[in-house]
Amino acid sequence: MKILLVAATRPEIGLLTEHFKLPEKDFMQTPEFDILITGVGMTATAFALGQHLSAKYNLVLNLGIAGCFDRSIPLGSVLNITVDEFAELGAENKEHFISIDELGFGKSSYSAYNNLLSESVTKLKKVKGITVNRVHGNEVSISAVKTRLNPVTESMEGAAVLYGCEKAGIPCLQIRSISNYVEPRNKAAWNIGIAVKNLNEWTLGFLTNT
Repeated sequence: MKILLVAATRPEIGLLTEHFKLPEKDFMQTPEFDILITGVGMTATAFALGQHLSAKYNLVLNLGIAGCFDRSIPLGSVLNITVDEFAELGAENKEHFISIDELGFGKSSYSAYNNLLSESVTKLKKVKGITVNRVHGNEVSISAVKTRLNPVTESMEGAAVLYGCEKAGIPCLQIRSISNYVEPRNKAAWNIGIAVKNLNEWTLGFLTNT
């Protein structure tokens, strides 16, 4: 099975690339898997996937860290994001938000379709994520998005990867590790180190046992 690993930044999967002694490039190839570093955000992700996504891949694995709205989930937890939504795609009508679905111009929510039954995947908690251009850091906007969409995680790329895979008809999986809680911006409370470590350890186990 040929896999395309997709990450926004190299540091998020740095331990993995070091383990396999891969060069510092945005696109790295091996016999079993390739790695694509897209850059941060939906636009960069869509452009990079447009250059490299193809039917030669049996699976796209989107990897990264994420913020979490659910404080019962410990920092460093590795989660399976099975549904992801473009949270800002739509229009404002005074204090109300109208999704692109309601506007009749498309859809905002995408699912990670695959038939992976390996223990490394099935043991992970399945959650819903949102994809944003601006990560939340204000109590008012945090409360509003929780009321409207009830997400567990947020990232800046996830839904774009799922969108591309759906359009290309390629199975996909989005795995993210929690680096911080979604709250008024407080970098002192983040734990990127444990999130990156746990994400890379999970990915290494997945690649060596699939």
